[in-house]
Amino acid sequence: QVQLVESGGGLVQAGGSLRLSCAASGSAFSINVMGWHRQVPGKQRELVASVSSDGSTNYTDSVKGRFTISRGNYMSTVYLQMNSLKPEDTAVYYCNAFERRTFSSYWGQGTQVTVSS
Repeated sequence: QVQLVESGGGLVQAGGSLRLSCAASGSAFSINVMGWHRQVPGKQRELVASVSSDGSTNYTDSVKGRFTISRGNYMSTVYLQMNSLKPEDTAVYYCNAFERRTFSSYWGQGTQVTVSS
């Protein structure tokens, strides 16, 4: 089992920056991929960015060049640095961890990011 706790959300003006953090506990050593997803009411949750245990990263097109995902040692922590924020980035952001060995996916409780115009 893996537990995820997010922090760092909040209210920011357009053009501003926020940094999200996600701390993993439990069987964090077994995590292969960690990522950030976001969801707005009435829409499907979408992948924003992910980082694998080998350090490779992936971003959705709308955040490329503005967001940076990084991880701590042993996939125990993942960060999302969000710069040049836009109102359309407003959403609840969820941390996710994926364990390939058991094909298990874990989610944090979510943190609200609101970007005002």
